[in-house]
Amino acid sequence: MTDPDASYRSPEAPAPRVLEPLDALGRILGGIDALRNLRALATLLGAFASAGLLLAMAEASLARGAAWWGPIQAGAALTVAFYGGNAAGLLVMDQARGASVRDIGDALRDALASAHRLIVALLMLLALGSIIAGTMVGLLWLCRSAVSGPVLGPLLFGLAVPVAVLVFGALLLALLAVVVPLAAPAVWSGASALAVVRELLGLIRTRLLTVALLMGAVSLLAAAVGAVASFVVMAGGRIVAELGVAVVGVEVPAQQLMGGLFGYGLRSLGAVGVPVAATTHGAAALVGGGVVFALALVLPGLVYLRGACAVYLAVHGAAAPMRIATA
Repeated sequence: MTDPDASYRSPEAPAPRVLEPLDALGRILGGIDALRNLRALATLLGAFASAGLLLAMAEASLARGAAWWGPIQAGAALTVAFYGGNAAGLLVMDQARGASVRDIGDALRDALASAHRLIVALLMLLALGSIIAGTMVGLLWLCRSAVSGPVLGPLLFGLAVPVAVLVFGALLLALLAVVVPLAAPAVWSGASALAVVRELLGLIRTRLLTVALLMGAVSLLAAAVGAVASFVVMAGGRIVAELGVAVVGVEVPAQQLMGGLFGYGLRSLGAVGVPVAATTHGAAALVGGGVVFALALVLPGLVYLRGACAVYLAVHGAAAPMRIATA
């Protein structure tokens, strides 16, 4: 596969080599090493926690009738999550390429300088997909009897059905298996927005099935990590909840102590019918459980990002380090 944009590859980098599917699968399984990338973990956890806090502030502002502050705080939450996630992705990409992981501050600065390319590339790809989908809708519209006639309309519809099914199915598969998971790693590797579009279109044209299967393996790996994390949280949380009542002497229901592990607060626990006791120990348990809940969500997400980077590097053949483009 030809290099879609040689401008963002360092001159001394060797020619790209596309890995075989089994080699790519080996890289994906190595994505579990993302859990040892403490800088990426801290960045993603910080972005997740900050975005959650801003969303809670937005909810409180809307509840007080502050119509202006609510949308502003919600927009700030999305901004923090977007740029924080891109900073964590840059750190994961460093690890996936075998390069030294940059500092968190450098990752945040590079994310602010390059993350906008992801939005531009996604908009371009979505516009192209909308044109193709609109063309198919127009073809189906021509099949109406009022337009093509009672004879030509059904005949044209019979010919259009297999074409439309394949086109819409391929568009959806390309969106879920290539565009959504691989657009960000392409940006993190240093590609410009136009280069990302050209490269992903090349993957859709030549390696769609391979990429779809590899991303399926990434999803399964992330789901397995999530299942293990959920088991640890639920089993450990149940034991700590019972010990908190029996040993610490916390005079709150065990359900309340467990609530923080699932992202609940005092207000939300009361809304779902869980007995709530407003004590300092209960509030502390909800805060500590919330930290564990956030960590349990971040771990599979980090593994997924690492796997997506591995798939991108495997199908792109970019084994050599790249530099961030300035354009």
